[in-house]
Amino acid sequence: MRRMRSIPSSYADNSRTLNVDSTAMTLPMSDPTAWATAMNNLGMAPLGIAGQPILPDFDPALGMMTGIPPITPMMPGLGIVPPPIPPDMPVVKEIIHCKSCTLFPPNPNLPPPATRERPPGCKTVFVGGLPENGTEQIIVEVFEQCGEIIAIRKSKKNFCHIRFAEEYMVDKALYLSGYRIRLGSSTDKKDTGRLHVDFAQARDDLYEWECKQRMLAREERHRRRMEEERLRPPSPPPVVHYSDHECSIVAEKLKDDSKFSEAVQTLLTWIERGEVNRRSANNFYSMIQSANSHVRRLVNEKAAHEKDMEEAKEKFKQALSGILIQFEQIVAVYHSASKQKAWDHFTKAQRKNISVWCKQAEEIRNIHNDELMGIRREEEMEMSDEEIEETTEKKETEESVSQAETLKEENDSLRWQLDAYRNEVELLKQEQGKAPREDDPNKEQQLKLLQQALQGMQQESCATRLCTSSQDSDYPLEKTLNSSPIKSEREALLVGIISTFLHVHPFGASIEYICSYLHRLDSKICTSDVECLMSRLQHTFRQEMTGVGASLEKRWKFCGFEGLKLT
Repeated sequence: MRRMRSIPSSYADNSRTLNVDSTAMTLPMSDPTAWATAMNNLGMAPLGIAGQPILPDFDPALGMMTGIPPITPMMPGLGIVPPPIPPDMPVVKEIIHCKSCTLFPPNPNLPPPATRERPPGCKTVFVGGLPENGTEQIIVEVFEQCGEIIAIRKSKKNFCHIRFAEEYMVDKALYLSGYRIRLGSSTDKKDTGRLHVDFAQARDDLYEWECKQRMLAREERHRRRMEEERLRPPSPPPVVHYSDHECSIVAEKLKDDSKFSEAVQTLLTWIERGEVNRRSANNFYSMIQSANSHVRRLVNEKAAHEKDMEEAKEKFKQALSGILIQFEQIVAVYHSASKQKAWDHFTKAQRKNISVWCKQAEEIRNIHNDELMGIRREEEMEMSDEEIEETTEKKETEESVSQAETLKEENDSLRWQLDAYRNEVELLKQEQGKAPREDDPNKEQQLKLLQQALQGMQQESCATRLCTSSQDSDYPLEKTLNSSPIKSEREALLVGIISTFLHVHPFGASIEYICSYLHRLDSKICTSDVECLMSRLQHTFRQEMTGVGASLEKRWKFCGFEGLKLT
């Protein structure tokens, strides 16, 4: 065992950690300055005055005071490093005397020595600035006071690496960073040096730290698995195999309402396993019949629960209405108190409280009122759903009747248009008979085309008649031509009538003149719709400007025969 010359007064209680004799740990009670310094380093305020025993119950032989629990080596503040000191309290470092060397503290005005980032699980420190004549024994003598040393790797370049047993020992070793070391009483340069202690990254430390982390992760997984198993619902008992005896037991359970769920699960499992055969078919049929007898019971229970729910809703609605009435009365009291007749007699604090209470009561009343309105709205929606189902049937019948009427109107309009076409053809024949026969082949081709158009329109009118007679107004007659500019049969009829009209007027006609002719056939025709239709058919109708000055006007001409050649 090594004996130290003297140690700082702040480490008087660390005899077990420093492994020195208790005779070297005695502190004269007559030295108040040293005692005050030691108490200050321990974070305790010194008591008493100079020259008087500060603690009368202090026992120098035991090295501790009565009434204080014994100090263990694992408590903070033992060894070289004092207990944690608040950041606003200055750290006082003192001279440390060892057996073969002496450590002098650094200048307190200098900034603390810099250190690198601490590696995970660090147990190894780098010690630089060792004296050239320093030996491994001296290093052990200085740093074994920080804790148990596992290994020392000393270099010839005045530095070494020290690996401790625990991580907290590294913090104690860092406390010595910045101390000047002197071997014995020699002043030779080779016997002095300035210690620099810093964290060191070692593979062994990292490996042990990773092993520890993996162990903690395994423990956490095990703990989580145990918790999941504890919270997991118990597995259902296994279903017994089918036999005549078990079948009779399940049949009896199926008749009991309290045991029905368990028995029907067993029945389901037997059927899925394929236990049904020619010999057991009757038994299974009787069990299925017993299960079917519970349907009426379940329906009655559902109806009873629905009835209870409706009664509870009604009670809740009535209670909520009563609460709202009381809230209205309270708010009315606040409003009457806010009138000038009574308001002037209250103090300022009372008025403030009344206004706050009134505001709170109004907010609560509005919330309850919205809730009650929501309940009534839900009831109205339920009633309206039933009414909607009835009204939809009525609407369907009305729509079918209206569709039949529209089909009849379209059939009549087509008949009138055919009559108009016949009249136009007769007029054309009469005009051609009077006119000189210079362009006979062209006229004959035009007449043939018109006759073909009339025949097609007659066929369409016959088809519409057949549709109206065969269908009892189930669906309207609509033909949409997505790839053609003509979107309906009505537009096709309009194109035919307008083409015939403009062919009779070779110099064109204004849109007003065309629409006035169309209004004779159908008064519902809109001018803008007719103009839009004609503008879409560029190869059939062409708009030109005629006239000069004030007589300038737009005229539409039929160019279908020219467009036929182009397309």
